[in-house]
Amino acid sequence: MDPAVAIVTLNRPQKRNSLTVEVKEALLDALERVAGDTAVRAVVLTGTGKSFCVGQDLGEHVESLRGDASTSFDTVEKHYNPIVRAIATMPKPVVCAINGGAVGAGLGFALACDLRVAAEGASFATAFSAIGLTADSGLSASLVHSLGAARATELLLLGESFDASQAQASGLVRAVVPTEEVLGAALELARRLAAGPTLAYAEIKKAVAIGAVSPLDTVLAHEGEGQARLGVTRDHREAVEAFLEKRKPVFEGR
Repeated sequence: MDPAVAIVTLNRPQKRNSLTVEVKEALLDALERVAGDTAVRAVVLTGTGKSFCVGQDLGEHVESLRGDASTSFDTVEKHYNPIVRAIATMPKPVVCAINGGAVGAGLGFALACDLRVAAEGASFATAFSAIGLTADSGLSASLVHSLGAARATELLLLGESFDASQAQASGLVRAVVPTEEVLGAALELARRLAAGPTLAYAEIKKAVAIGAVSPLDTVLAHEGEGQARLGVTRDHREAVEAFLEKRKPVFEGR
């Protein structure tokens, strides 16, 4: 394995990688650890078994509702929101290897990643309205940004599923590959990114996040600040020197 690429795996295949408190806490801990590991330059998020993640474990949720229902949704602020923030603001690229179904929060986690590769048999759905809920895990933003408000509203209201080929056609996933190849394809992409200018990638992620919701003057100001920060890095100097010397640059993340 490439030490520059970390693999974070949801590992509850017997329950389609549905999310209990234990799973959510372990996932958040893993994401925070790879974010802080300077040896890691790219991350792959995936699942085991036939599903990537089908969202909340409803069995655990029902038990919570039968207890103190007033605290049943504390998990949104305590777990779901921090997980999505950890993925979206990771200071290095995150590639999602969607090995199977991505439903509800699972779809939200996948869309929080920077790039996605899907297995041929993968399916996608929002699923919230079917249980009388609105979206969480950032889907009301990520779907709008990816597909536009009309299609996002349709998917959230009707909860209709769509397959991997439809996800690729709409730009939600970069590639669709046979199931047995999905992790390898994601790792290949992550290794490519890990060898690149990771400081620039971090700035690009921030710029896109700001650009999606900000007026032009704010976007232009942030881009200028980002260019100034990157302009004094060793990676930028190395890339310019390599161009002049007609050789491939070696990026160090400094």
